[in-house]
Amino acid sequence: MSEPTGAARRRGPFKVGDQVQLTDPKGRHYTFTLEAGKNFHTHKGSFPHDELIGAPEGSVVRTTGNVAYLALRPLLPDYVLSMPRGAAVVYPKDAGQILAFADIFPGARVVEAGVGSGSLSSFLLRAVGDQGMLHSYERRADFAQIAQENVERYFGGPHPAWQLTVGDLQDNLSDTDVDRVILDMLAPWECLDAVSKALVPGGILCCYVATTTQLSKTVESIREIGCFAEPQPWESMIRNWHVEGLAVRPDHRMIGHTGFLVTARRLADGVEPPMRRRRPAKGAYGEDYEGPGSGSGGSGDRG
Repeated sequence: MSEPTGAARRRGPFKVGDQVQLTDPKGRHYTFTLEAGKNFHTHKGSFPHDELIGAPEGSVVRTTGNVAYLALRPLLPDYVLSMPRGAAVVYPKDAGQILAFADIFPGARVVEAGVGSGSLSSFLLRAVGDQGMLHSYERRADFAQIAQENVERYFGGPHPAWQLTVGDLQDNLSDTDVDRVILDMLAPWECLDAVSKALVPGGILCCYVATTTQLSKTVESIREIGCFAEPQPWESMIRNWHVEGLAVRPDHRMIGHTGFLVTARRLADGVEPPMRRRRPAKGAYGEDYEGPGSGSGGSGDRG
């Protein structure tokens, strides 16, 4: 049985073509690709790549300036934060939430719109595996090119489960019996009709948006289309902790807001979503509301 795509690049001694992440004594990272006969240069001196080729992962190398660097392969979260960018990347904390709460499983058939720089595509491909399917749509050809190069650099070549289409999702979507749809775009509500036809009953739609106005319109549009269960919106934040003996405290900096996530389950055809029991706050759909179903002056208390 052959190894999954990219697995051989994740274990064993360092080889020519492997990516290496060096960590200096201050915790700073430097990533490069191993090439025979080349030298790695830093303001603290240099060392030959050949010193790492054939060495086990987790080795320590010293530069000509006698500074020690820890050598490891970059984890996927490290890789996506350091790779060349066309568009902003989906941060690892959000990618992890998408994999978990959109329930991305081995063999899943997944459609993704808004490839950006290929960050989320890399996470999704690792999750669906060689027997799954990821069809990614990207409007901009330059972003698609950067994403393709980033994904192939990580996996060591083309991934057999990946198809990349340049164009708008709503104009090009031909996939059927899709298990999951991930929309990372400015106006995901514009694609709801198309993706609802592609998703299987019980399938999951996951939208990634940046602002509260986008969040509001996305959630209300999912409710209005009528073929999804009640959408679930949320965001996540990460705060590291400083631990040094008895000095245990939260770090002064944290990874705060990067985006909002919304998930919703596809209902069976012809089924109406159950009536919402939650009563909205007074004025939630008042005169200032301009979202889906607002008509010409809001719809008052609804639900």
